[in-house]
Amino acid sequence: LAEVSADVELQRGDIRDADAVDQAMDGVRLVFHHAAQVSVPASVADPTHNHDVNATGTLRVLEGARAAGVERVVYAASCAIYGNEPSLPKRETSPLDPQSPYAATKYFGEVYGAAYTQTMDLEVVALRYFNAFGPRQDPAGGYAAVIPVFIARLLAGQDIGVHGDGLQTRDFVHVDDIVAANLLASHAPGASGRSYNIGTGRETSILDLAVHLRDIAGASGCTISHTPARVGDVRRSVADISLAREALGYAPTVNTRDGLAGTFDWYRGATA
Repeated sequence: LAEVSADVELQRGDIRDADAVDQAMDGVRLVFHHAAQVSVPASVADPTHNHDVNATGTLRVLEGARAAGVERVVYAASCAIYGNEPSLPKRETSPLDPQSPYAATKYFGEVYGAAYTQTMDLEVVALRYFNAFGPRQDPAGGYAAVIPVFIARLLAGQDIGVHGDGLQTRDFVHVDDIVAANLLASHAPGASGRSYNIGTGRETSILDLAVHLRDIAGASGCTISHTPARVGDVRRSVADISLAREALGYAPTVNTRDGLAGTFDWYRGATA
């Protein structure tokens, strides 16, 4: 990682297309696998498409990497696999309780990654992201992440709606810390064949998130209303990151409130 070229070659393709995957793998030593269908509601609405992308697509990525002689794959897994299992914080050894087709297929990728590490001579490291946020997330569409949706509404002078009572919690981790975790996972010795929580260890309710963003926006007149709860939504989620800290050297550096303020500023500048 000491010598990283600034040149980027963009190849457009679909991970379900074996030829496109093989072409992308040609001459590659390290793969960061982040392609996915990322919405819980979308996975409930169309589980077959979700499986095709997240499960079959991931298998094609792993097989393409193995065939090309790739040394290591860093796989974007998800904290959604813990579901509503009651113990907190979530540890890698916690029982799994996937509540949606999305969560089930993200775990599928972990299982295949471990199998390829054990029997196929391909190192795979799985990172269980908690709720990533930061600049450039798309606020459009019915399946957009909560932070860009709230920010877009605040910038438009609109009220905010939270699902259910808003007391469901998440561990919001800034994209800068996600990137740092990926770079660490790409070369940490002895890390392959395992999964690691990537979060902050701090629990924030969606209602508190809405209040924080309203304060950052200076929109004291904004009303926070309640909409119906979502099917398959996890009630509480927060990470124990001690394993990632020990095995990868991971240590989050972006405070959630500071990250929210910086993210809000980016969207305000992008829409100015």
